[in-house]
Amino acid sequence: MPKMKTKSGAAKRFKFRANGSIKRSQAFKRHILTKKTTKNKRQLRGIVSVHATNVNSVRSMMPYA
Repeated sequence: MPKMKTKSGAAKRFKFRANGSIKRSQAFKRHILTKKTTKNKRQLRGIVSVHATNVNSVRSMMPYA
């Protein structure tokens, strides 16, 4: 059997933590920032976990992670 390929887009966007959870960066922080409030931009900082409903799809995209 050939090896399964990791989706390269998923490999760039997600990282697996040691406890098995998956971390991702926040969306809506790249451009058109002038109309967003300072509070909104501040709350979009940092890393968050992938929601439980999306974990299985991310794991299937990254079979060796």
